Amino acid sequence: MANKAFCVGINDYPYDGSDLNGCVNDATEWASVLKELYGFKDITISLDKDATKKRMLDGIKTLLKKAKGGDVLVFTNSSHGSYKADTDGDEEKYDEILCPYDISDNDIVDDELRNLFENVSADVRLTVILDNCFSGTATRAPVSDIIPGLRTPDDRRVRFLSPALRGGKVLQNPWKAKPKRVEKHPESAMKDVLLSGCSDKEYSYDANIDGTYHGAMTYYALKAIREAPQALTYNRLHGRITSLIGDYPQHPQLEGSTANKRRKLFT
Repeated sequence: MANKAFCVGINDYPYDGSDLNGCVNDATEWASVLKELYGFKDITISLDKDATKKRMLDGIKTLLKKAKGGDVLVFTNSSHGSYKADTDGDEEKYDEILCPYDISDNDIVDDELRNLFENVSADVRLTVILDNCFSGTATRAPVSDIIPGLRTPDDRRVRFLSPALRGGKVLQNPWKAKPKRVEKHPESAMKDVLLSGCSDKEYSYDANIDGTYHGAMTYYALKAIREAPQALTYNRLHGRITSLIGDYPQHPQLEGSTANKRRKLFT
C-alpha cells in the first residue's frame, strides 16, 4: 500500500494587487501534517512559479499513475479560483477553473480534474482538498471583497481572480448563471472525497489568522486535525471546520459517497 500526496500553493500571480499570502503556507503545512501525523513519505510540493498548468496536471497524473487498491492518495490546492464565462447562449453559463501560475495563458477547467479522477480505481482512496474560490459572484460582490489588496485588520483577501483581468467575459447575472457541465454522476458515485473551501457561489478567504497567513478553511482544518488526528472522519472534520470558521462568509463543502465520508481521514 502506498501513501502519496501532491500539494500545490500559489501566492504569486502576474496581475498587480492579486498576490495572496497564505497559499504556500497551506501547501507546506498539509505536507507536514501528512508526513508527521499520517506517515506519508512520498510527497511532492509545487509552489508559485513551479505550479504552471502543465506541471500541476503532470503532478496529478504522477500521483494517480499505477495507483492500486488500498493506496491512499491526496491532492491539495491553494490558489486563486475563477470562472470562464459563456454568454453566447440563451442563458448564462460558466466553467469553474483553478488558476495556475501561468493563468494569463492557461487555466485548469474543473472538467479536466474530473476526467482525471474518474479513471482512478474504485478501491483507491483519493482525497482532494481545494481551498480556492469556485465562484460566479464577482459582479455582485462589494469592492472590499473583490480587490485583494484592500486591507482589513486580518489582511483578509479573497482567492478569486476576476476573468476581466484576463480579458475574459464577466457574467452579467452571476446568481442565475449555471455551470456548463451536465451532472452526469451523483455524489454517491464519486470515487474521491472532495473538501472545498466554499460553495460555488462564494469566496474562499486568505488571511492572517493567529499570526500566520493561511486559507481560512485550511487553517481550521489543520487545527482540527492536529487536535485529534486519529479520531476524525471526513464528516467530523467537516463539522469541526464549520463550527470553527467563525465570521468568514464561506461554507466549506464535503462531497463524496456516504461510505467515504464516514472513513477516517487519509485511510
